[in-house]
Amino acid sequence: MTLQQWGFSFKGRIGRREFWLGIGICFALLFILLTLHGMNVLPMNFVAVCTALILYPTAAIFSKRLHDRNKRGGWALLLILAWVLLSLDWNMMAPIWQWGIGRFIPTLIFVMIILDCGVFRGTEGANRFGESAETVEYISADKKAT
Repeated sequence: MTLQQWGFSFKGRIGRREFWLGIGICFALLFILLTLHGMNVLPMNFVAVCTALILYPTAAIFSKRLHDRNKRGGWALLLILAWVLLSLDWNMMAPIWQWGIGRFIPTLIFVMIILDCGVFRGTEGANRFGESAETVEYISADKKAT
């Protein structure tokens, strides 16, 4: 699998190492971006566009890792649900519901997805999403020859 397929394609399967590397890079970029925005170095419109551009490879990496676990990539949409639940204002509800819906459920979703993608082994051999998890060629074959 090429570097472009790893970051931008929703087809195929990747292992845990490639998953953690990709997610680490994406979150590091988001951290840098949001830190610079917090220091008022970057305008909000630029940050919003860059965040959307970073979320695309993040979704592709999550999708391929879920494929390795023999699950549809659509399960990664649960992360959007968790993000929305964290973002909403739950002050109008009783304190137990504020905690349950606003904090516990999103945290549970994040933990379950991260455990499923980052800790558990993928399906051995071929599954409905393709052959075994592919390794990523970080250096192209042309550069290896020289």
